[in-house]
Amino acid sequence: MTLAAQSKLQLDFDQFLEFYPDGGRYELVNGEIVRILATRRHEDISDFAADVLKAEVRHRQLNYRVSVRIVVCTLTPEGQEQGRHPDVSVVNRNVWEANREAYSALREPLQLAVEVVSTNWEDDYIDKLDEYARLGIPEYWVVDYLALGPRADLGNPKVPSVFVFCLNDQGQYERQKFSGAEPIISQTFPELLLTVEQLLQV
Repeated sequence: MTLAAQSKLQLDFDQFLEFYPDGGRYELVNGEIVRILATRRHEDISDFAADVLKAEVRHRQLNYRVSVRIVVCTLTPEGQEQGRHPDVSVVNRNVWEANREAYSALREPLQLAVEVVSTNWEDDYIDKLDEYARLGIPEYWVVDYLALGPRADLGNPKVPSVFVFCLNDQGQYERQKFSGAEPIISQTFPELLLTVEQLLQV
């Protein structure tokens, strides 16, 4: 089936995996396959974050797997399946190893999702925030290196920032904002030594 033909269908998550195109990164958004294109700096920040978290997992001997290739099934408020591809995913190793013959796709919640903000910043600040909370992902980072988000969040003037969202007992995200030389405080990696400047100046 060609990508053009797929666009006329309303795919679910299983169909999305079945028709996933070769090469590149894609998401399932509102039933359609959408290609993700990122700038080189966006990729550099994503890769650096993944490398730092992988090193932390090794150093602390934590039971996590860090990947830039995982697709996760989420739900819209209307119950429609989406296929999201976080820039960095941290998953419990037991979840990952439960079925190693399956695709790099999960219906179970990640432990941590990292999204580096692109020009479609509403996806990360609004849609994915809602979907990741609904799925039950305990921690979600929004890395806004270009300060593209709303002024109400980033200040006036806007300042590049990292937002860390952690689920509370009511299943709602509570947000912390970090910028400049501030260390990023992570629930998943409580001993992490990483400032916003270090993450963004790669």
